[in-house]
Amino acid sequence: MITELGHLALWLALAAALVQSVVPLWGARSASASAMRVADTAAQVQFIAAAAAFAALTYAYVGSDFSLRNVALNSHSTKPMLYKITGVWANHEGSMLLWVLMLALFGVLISVFGRMIPVVMRSTVLSVQAMIGVGFYLFLVLTSNPFTRMAPVPMDGQGMNPLLQDPGVAFHPPLLYLGYVGFSTAFSFAVAALITGRVDPAWARWMRPWVLIAWSGLTAGIALGSWWAYYELGWGGFWFWDPVENASFMPWLIGTALLHSAIVVEKRNALLKWTILLAILTFSLSLIGTFLVRSGILSSVHAFAVDPARGAFILLLLCIYIGGALTLFAWRASQINEGGVFALWSRESGLLLNNALLSVATGVVFVGTLYPLVLELITGDKITVGAPYFNQTFLPIFGLTMLAAGIGPFLSWKRARKSNVLRRAFVTTVASAIITAGIALIWGLYELLGLVGIYVATWLAVATLQDLGARAGLPNVGATTALRRIIGLPRSAWGLYFGHIGLAIAAAGVVAVSVWKAEAIRSVQPGEGLKVGGYVFTLHEIENTTGANFQTSIAKVTVTHNDKPVTELYPERRWYPVERKPSTEAGIRSLWHGDLYAVLGDPDGRGGYVVRYYYNPGVPWMWLGGVLISLSALISLTDRRLRIGAPKRARRAAFQAAE
Repeated sequence: MITELGHLALWLALAAALVQSVVPLWGARSASASAMRVADTAAQVQFIAAAAAFAALTYAYVGSDFSLRNVALNSHSTKPMLYKITGVWANHEGSMLLWVLMLALFGVLISVFGRMIPVVMRSTVLSVQAMIGVGFYLFLVLTSNPFTRMAPVPMDGQGMNPLLQDPGVAFHPPLLYLGYVGFSTAFSFAVAALITGRVDPAWARWMRPWVLIAWSGLTAGIALGSWWAYYELGWGGFWFWDPVENASFMPWLIGTALLHSAIVVEKRNALLKWTILLAILTFSLSLIGTFLVRSGILSSVHAFAVDPARGAFILLLLCIYIGGALTLFAWRASQINEGGVFALWSRESGLLLNNALLSVATGVVFVGTLYPLVLELITGDKITVGAPYFNQTFLPIFGLTMLAAGIGPFLSWKRARKSNVLRRAFVTTVASAIITAGIALIWGLYELLGLVGIYVATWLAVATLQDLGARAGLPNVGATTALRRIIGLPRSAWGLYFGHIGLAIAAAGVVAVSVWKAEAIRSVQPGEGLKVGGYVFTLHEIENTTGANFQTSIAKVTVTHNDKPVTELYPERRWYPVERKPSTEAGIRSLWHGDLYAVLGDPDGRGGYVVRYYYNPGVPWMWLGGVLISLSALISLTDRRLRIGAPKRARRAAFQAAE
C-alpha cells in the first residue's frame, strides 16, 4: 500500500510541475496576479508529493520490501540500517528520485523565502524551475520508475556494492545533488530575466543566495567524495581525473565564475550578458554531468550502469533545456544594455580576468573529459586522457587564477590607483618568496615544481591577510580600533577571506601530497618493518573476524619515527558473501603535517601479505581547506544585505523598449 501511494505521489508531483510550468507563466504575460500566485502553491504541492514518494521508497528499503525491483537489486536483509537507508540513492532510480526531490526543494524554498522578489519575477522563475522538473519526472515514470514491482518476489535481495557501504555515501550524494540541482535556480533566474526583461543589481541579489547554497553544497560534496575515495578505495590518492569526477568539477569551476560575476552586476550593474550566460552554462554542465553518469557510456565506480535508451532520453532533455536557453539568450541578448563602465585597473577588470581564467580552466577539463568519448563515437578508437594532460594544462591556468584571486581585493571599484596596487603586490611577492624559501630550507624541500606550487598558495594567503589588515587600518591604527573594524566587516567580506584562505590551504596540501608523497608496495612477513618517508611501518598479527554483513581480516601495523612509537594502524580487507566482492579499509592516522596510511592486500602464499604504506604530506590541509571553502559561501549567505532589496540607484533600463 505504501508503495502504491509513493507511486501515486510521483505522478501527483508531475501534475503539480505541469501546472506550475504553465499557469504562472501565462499569468505573468497576462498580468493576472492570481495566476502568478499559483506558482507558490504548486511549488509547495510538488515538494510535498516528491517528498512523499521519496519517503515511500525509503520505507520499502527499511522494511526490505523485495517485491520492489529496485530494492531487490540494491539491498539485502542483512545490511546494517544505515546502508539500507543510503541504498535508497545508491542506485540509478533512487538517485533520480533524490534529484527531483532536490529540484522541488529549491522551488519551495524560493516560494517561501523569496517573498521580496516581485511576483512577476518569482512566478517566472518558479515556472522555469517546474519546466525542468517536468522533463525529469517524465524520465522517472517512463524509463526509471523506482516503484516497479518484481514477480516472482525473491526471498532476499542482491545487496549493494561494498564500496558504497560506507558512511561517506550517506552524505556525499545528497550534498553533490544540492550543488548539481541547486544550480538550476541560477538557470531559472537567468531564463526568467530574459523572459521578463529585467537584468539589474536587484536581480543579481535575488539570485546570489541560491547560487551560494548550491556552490557550498557542491564544494562539500566534491570534498567528501574525494575523502571517500581516499580512505575507501585504498590507493592512497584522492583524485583520479575520472570523467565522473570531472563532471562535478566543471560546474564548480564555472559556478565559481558565476558567483564573482554576479557580484559585479550587484555592485556596478556591469557584465550583465556575461552573468546570464554563465548562469545558463553552469546548470548546463550539471546536466551534462547527469548524462555522463547515467548514459552508460562511462565505466566508473561513480557511474550508474544503465541502458543507452535512458541516456538518449536525458540527451533529449539536454537539447531542449540547454538549446532552448541558449536560443533565448541569442534572441534577447542584444536588447540588454550594460550599465556601469570601469577602467582597466579596477576590481571589475580583476573579476573579469578571474572569470576568463576559470572559463578557460573549465574548457580544458571539458575537452579532456569529452574528447575520448567523442573520438570513440566517431572512429571507434579508444584513448585515455589522464593526469599528465590535466597536470600540464589545467594546473598552470588554475595557478594563474589563484594569483588573480589574490590581486582582486587590492583593486577598488570603477578605477584603482595603479601605484597602490603594484606596491601592495610587491609586498606580497617579497613576503611570499621569503616564506617559501624558509619552508624549503627548514624541511629540505628542493623540487622546483613543488616550491612553485607552495609559492602560489602562499601568495594567495599572504595577499588575503594583507587585504584584511588594510581593511582593519593596520598599521595606522591601534589594535583595539583594528579589532573593532575587523569584527564590523560585512559577512560577505568574511566569506571572501574564508574562501581565499581555504583555497590557499587546500592548494598547499594538494601540492605537498602530489610532489612529496612517499610510498612502498611489497610483500612482508609479520614482524617485518618497512621504511617510508622517515617512518617505519611494521606489520604484526592478522585477526580474522566478522562484521554485520561481511568477513574481515584486520592487521595491526605499528609506526615509529626515530625508534619512537608514533601510532598503530588497523587496515582491513573485507569480503562480502552476498555480493561476493572484496573491499579494503585503509588504516589512517592524521598528523598536523600529513597522513600515515596503510592498506592490507592479499596473502602472498608464503605466510606474508602484500601491503601498501604511504606517508601523504599535506592531506589534512586539503580537507581543512575544503571545509573553509564550503563554509565561506554559508558565511556570505548570512550577510543581511542578501535578505533585503538592492540599493536604489539611478540606472538605465535593462532592456530597450520593444518596437
